[in-house]
Amino acid sequence: MPPRVVIIGGGYGGSAAAKALDGVADVTLVEPKDAFLHNVGALRAAVDADFAPRIFLPYDKLLTRGRVVRDRAVRAEPGSVALASGTTLDADYLVLATGSGYPFPAKSDLDDSSATLERFGATRGQLAEADRVLLLGAGPVGLEFAGEIKAQWPRKEVVLVDPAPEILSGYSEAFRKEILRQLADLGVELLLGDSLAQEPPTEAGTARAFTVTTKAGVEVTAQTWFRTHGVTPATGYLTGALAGARLSGGQIEVTPTLQVKGQRTVFALGDITDVAEPKRAGAAVRHAEVIAENITSLIGGGTELTSYAPGPPLLLLPLGPTGGAAEMPGGELLGPETTAQYKGADLMVGRFAETFGLDR
Repeated sequence: MPPRVVIIGGGYGGSAAAKALDGVADVTLVEPKDAFLHNVGALRAAVDADFAPRIFLPYDKLLTRGRVVRDRAVRAEPGSVALASGTTLDADYLVLATGSGYPFPAKSDLDDSSATLERFGATRGQLAEADRVLLLGAGPVGLEFAGEIKAQWPRKEVVLVDPAPEILSGYSEAFRKEILRQLADLGVELLLGDSLAQEPPTEAGTARAFTVTTKAGVEVTAQTWFRTHGVTPATGYLTGALAGARLSGGQIEVTPTLQVKGQRTVFALGDITDVAEPKRAGAAVRHAEVIAENITSLIGGGTELTSYAPGPPLLLLPLGPTGGAAEMPGGELLGPETTAQYKGADLMVGRFAETFGLDR
């Protein structure tokens, strides 16, 4: 009987790990959603009705030997996982890949694809009614969302507020200047080094006029707003020996081999780890490759495991389907045309559809 590998979470890293281990182990992928939600495309789904259905990828063709169980892990410790349904799964190897929460529309906390599509549609309707949109957070998510809104509604005003004194800290001056140039051309307003004195009085994503004041005394009037910051690692289900590896911020302490600290057969990947690098889909997939290699080695009796090495700064930042820029390893700057070719045109739907055995 092949070793049992239980992977909790069917996002980018969890799905990649499950597919890579499908031929060498008895793989069970636990995921509460009825389809993979391609979060890289979520911001466009909030503005483009034709694009939205494309970001839902069914799990039924992901694995050939293993299985995908639609359920939620409520307790996990070395060797076993308890599910919300009452089932307990025994695991020779455990991979924690539950990712993180983030304010809608960048991520959805709904498990049903139809309900999420409806929510995207409702958000789209609210956005269409608003003349001015306030985004709280000028990181990559806020900037990308601003670009998507302006691409769909060029005359709509968009203002971003962020306490940081500059955008994209840690990236090159040339890259930041290019993004700022394009934002200015789009007419996006940036209030940097400032924050709101109080929360907007309306619910996020609701079209209703309001006025707020920043701590610097700037009045901002808009008809809807969104929070575009705030990552929350999803690790509350860890119990027993695994709870001790959970840091104060919710992330999990891992070794260079991506094993949970103090554990030999439990691994973690993606947003929930304390690996010092930007938490993005590509990093989770690279984590999955290392973990699959290490579990395969352990199954075969190996003792030498591969360490994960975070890569150099890399950011592909589209501003709508045809805009944006990218900073590549080594500092190479790519303009809007190449950025669109690599990511912006379809936000990598085709690439990830292939992983799931689909043609998009």
